[in-house]
Amino acid sequence: MSLLDKPSWNLMERSLDASTLRQKVVANNVANADTPFFKRSDVVFEELLQGQMNSSTPSIEGYRTDPRHFLIGKSTNLPNSELKTDESTAINNNMNNVDMDYEMSLMAKNQLKYNAMIQQMNSEFKKMRTVLGGK
Repeated sequence: MSLLDKPSWNLMERSLDASTLRQKVVANNVANADTPFFKRSDVVFEELLQGQMNSSTPSIEGYRTDPRHFLIGKSTNLPNSELKTDESTAINNNMNNVDMDYEMSLMAKNQLKYNAMIQQMNSEFKKMRTVLGGK
């Protein structure tokens, strides 16, 4: 087992991956704001994660004494981010549905979220360095 193989670190890694993908998708939406018939895309991750964390189905989890044993019960796998394209709307005469104000606010929100996650990761690394005897 690695020191970095903790569920909270895996969750932060997936969140950072989703945030990075979201930044690319929003940049693509902005770049194609004037392209006729272009449909904007968005990344879905938080909703999938929330759905998995709030699963109301009770389950029994098996105790594993070895990581190579089969997982019994609730899965600890984190969801992967998904790309969704909005095909149903059009806000321009050229059937494009990119709203620049919305995309810019989404990009700023994503940047704030990314910075907060990076600060949290740095805090976790500092704690680990302190525990291991470093300064």
